[in-house]
Amino acid sequence: MQPVLDATIFIVDDDAGVREALAWLLRSRHLVSETFDSAEAFERRLSSDTGALQRPGCLLLDVRMPGMSGLVLFERLAEQGIAQTLPVIFLTGHADVPTAVDAVKRGAFDFCEKPFSDNALVDRIEQALRHSSGLLAARGQQTQLQARMTELTDRERDVMRLVVEGLPNKLIADELDISVRTVEVHRSRVFDKMEVKSAVELANLLRGLLGP
Repeated sequence: MQPVLDATIFIVDDDAGVREALAWLLRSRHLVSETFDSAEAFERRLSSDTGALQRPGCLLLDVRMPGMSGLVLFERLAEQGIAQTLPVIFLTGHADVPTAVDAVKRGAFDFCEKPFSDNALVDRIEQALRHSSGLLAARGQQTQLQARMTELTDRERDVMRLVVEGLPNKLIADELDISVRTVEVHRSRVFDKMEVKSAVELANLLRGLLGP
């Protein structure tokens, strides 16, 4: 399976030995990582480079740390919608497993109990990166579609709505009290602006944009 390009794994753990071991493991698998000794340091990193959230990534997060705990950081990221495209994998000791399980129920990607299997951890990291990449791609497509929608005139939106409902040009003309030729012109412009070639393709596109 192809690796996710331009991806970064963020490691947040107050134990220097754990950070170094994880960074070495990821380098050995040709994965890029950044390490942080606290949740606060990681938050500063995100604040200084918002572009980091536009690229695929995942967060390896220790549950217990001095200062802000991993759980509190996760909750903050979840509230901001960041934890969705930056999947969080908790690194936890045995005593913290119930806490990590609860976090997974609330949206964390997974947890790995220390000491963890290198192969199992890397497998989950790669799955998290693919998840992140897929969500970012879908978000980008939705942004493009919304931009196309803003280019439509009010009349083009009216025509588009009726086209999607399956009405033929004659009924659309009657509904909007315009000529069939005018409907044809608007329909063509809608297809051009939305970059589709058929009413079915347009309907599928809007379903993806607006949801069911």
